[in-house]
Parts: sequence; structure tokens; C-alpha cells
Amino acid sequence: MFRYIGGSEYEGHFSLINEACSMFAHTNPLHLDVFQSVARFEAEVVAMTAALLGSKGKSSGGEICGNMTSGGTESILMAVKSSRDYMKDKKGIKRPEMIIPESAHSAYDKAAQYFNIKLRRVPVNKEFQADVKAIRQQINKNTVLIVGSAPGFPHGIIDPIEELGELAFSYDICLHVDLCLGGFVLPFARMLGYPIPPFDFSVKGVTSISVDVHKYGLAPKGTSVVLYRNHDIRKHQFVAVTEWSGGLYVSPTIAGSRPGGLIAGAWAALMSLGLEGYLENTKTIMEVSQRIQKGIKEIPELFIIGRPDMTIVAIGSNDLDIFEVNDIMTSKGWHLNALQRPNSIHICVTLQHAQVFEDYLRDLRESVRTVKENPGPISGGLAPIYGAAGKIPDRGIVGELLVNYMDSTC
Repeated sequence: MFRYIGGSEYEGHFSLINEACSMFAHTNPLHLDVFQSVARFEAEVVAMTAALLGSKGKSSGGEICGNMTSGGTESILMAVKSSRDYMKDKKGIKRPEMIIPESAHSAYDKAAQYFNIKLRRVPVNKEFQADVKAIRQQINKNTVLIVGSAPGFPHGIIDPIEELGELAFSYDICLHVDLCLGGFVLPFARMLGYPIPPFDFSVKGVTSISVDVHKYGLAPKGTSVVLYRNHDIRKHQFVAVTEWSGGLYVSPTIAGSRPGGLIAGAWAALMSLGLEGYLENTKTIMEVSQRIQKGIKEIPELFIIGRPDMTIVAIGSNDLDIFEVNDIMTSKGWHLNALQRPNSIHICVTLQHAQVFEDYLRDLRESVRTVKENPGPISGGLAPIYGAAGKIPDRGIVGELLVNYMDSTC
């Protein structure tokens, strides 16, 4: 399921954010002097998000700042670009490199291509976390950035952010933490008593954070926040143009014009739900996640990848083709993500699952039984494609297949 908001699309929270978006659909924060209310909405969304992630603590330095973007990918792109340019000014690095664990989001690959940064990818450790020792071994004079996730998209596991922070601080390089999934869950889970390790600006060495408001923040799609430890780093995000005949120009993010309606919708979501609303939602989805994990452990043919810290649960199997299980689940109406290294699938638990998690577990048991009794791909299933792609040693061929597929569909 890809919808984070519970309930009907025509009432409640959906109705609220739709109304806010509609009221400000004509606005564009590129023109700050005209649409001052939207500029204020953005500043307040950024401030509220930053407050969740350590901006009020003494260890933050008191300068946490940021901007709204179109989503987690743009937030990561902005953080990478800013880190590259900041380190060029600070240390004179002209051939930048960044180091990421293989569990880090694909947006870093996109950033490496866009911004001409050499990407060094390292395996995760046995717990499927970023391997700090392996990352340390890859650091050199051209390293501008290392990366951690809280949690990682594939397996829902939090990287050792404190250790990564110590590493970044000791080498005087940047550390970006991807909180796109966890930013509006982990702070509340900690308040509820869950054993959540440090992950935000309270950690020395963290220089930037990305967090999606349109996921567990329950804001309209197209809203994310990128945060920086101080203004010196964030200034490298901006583009200023002084020699254009159209006048002086400055823009904070990739887009020039931006949809003010989405910013208003995000502001409305945060103000409507408030602390109590997010605590209640987090309590619900964390409990459902734990009950799903318990149910999966009772299916002998399956196992859970690592130890999930939040609401993403990845499952694999040593006894049958997990992608064939996924195809059966798809035929039953479930939309799960197929993963690789190792072959697995995951469910991202949202409010939508609170009333149907028992149905999910029942269908999962039935799908495992079906594949066990009748192994082999089903008509129209994707298991053969995923299975073959994982066995092709030349990853360039796989990349070409993906590009050709995209070219044929858009």
C-alpha cells in the first residue's frame, strides 16, 4: 500500500489538506513579495520539522535551517550539492567523492550523476546496517560526504548514526542522514518509549537531514524538507544569477516556480494533527508493525531481514522463490516492494493497514502455501524478470533494460 493517510479520500484529514491545497493553488513562493502567507507557511513547516529533529537542543548549535522541496529525492539532491560546494570552499576539493552503503536510497546515484561526484558504494554489515569500518576505509582526500539512513528504505533498519557522526567529525567531512521515512515516526516512537538510537542533529557530525512531510507527516504528495546544521552550509544550496537581462535572480531549490498549494497543505497537516495526533498515529503503526512481524515469524518458510526498527518489514525465504510469493500477493490486491541483495519483499506499514493486517498475514500464509505446492511463475507475474535480473553479472545490461523500459512507458 502506498497511501499513508487513513480513512476516506472524501472526508477527515484528506478533505482538510485538499481544501488547503485548493485555497492556495494559485500561489507561487518564487514571488515572496506577492505570496507572503505561503512563505510564512514554508518557514513554519521547516521550523516545526526541525524542532522534531533536535533544533532546540544545545548540541544542535542553534542555527538549524532549511527549505521545503518536492520530495525526498530533491531533498537529497540539495544536500549532496550543498555538501559538495561547501567542502570545495572549505577544503578546496575539486574532484569530489561520496561514500554510501548499498542500502542508501537511489537518489544518491542520481545526485552523483547530476553533480559529477564519484560514488563509492560499500556493503552493509551482517545486521544490514551501514558498515562504519568499511566506510572509513574508503575515505580519502577527495571525500566530501558520507551517508546514513534512519531507517533505510529496503529493510527498515537504522544505521549507526552516532558512529557515522564521529567518523565525519574526525575527518572534517559532511554527513547526511536520510530521514525521509523516519522523520515523522522516530521522534514520536522515542516519546512512546521505543528504544530508538540517536539519529538527528543531537548527534555531533550530522550536517544535513532530509525528511518527507508527504509520508508519515501525512501531507500532500510533493512535500519534503531538507535541513542543515547552519547557514554556511545551506548557502551553497542556493543559485544566484546577477547577469541575466531579466533582472537579479535567486532560487533556493531546483525548481523556480513552486506550488504554494502543496506548502499550504503541508502546513495544514502539521497544524491539524499536532503532537497528540502524531503520537496516536505512531502508536498505531508501530503496534501493527510488531504484530505483522510476529505473524511472519510464525510462517516457517519465511524470515525477517535483520531487526526492523520502525514500520518497514522485509521478508525473505530459503525454501521458495520470494518473488513468486510476491506475484501471488499482487494477485490478491497487495502492493509490496521487491528488493535485491538479498532477494526479498517488504511491506511499509501505514494507517491503511491498521484494520487489515490480519488479512495481510492470512493472504501471505496462503501465498506461501500456493508457491510451495505449485512452484513456478504465474502468468503475467514479475518473478522471472526479478530472478533473471539478479543473475545477470553485467549490471550495465540491466541498466540498459531499465532505461529502455522507461523510454517506452513515458
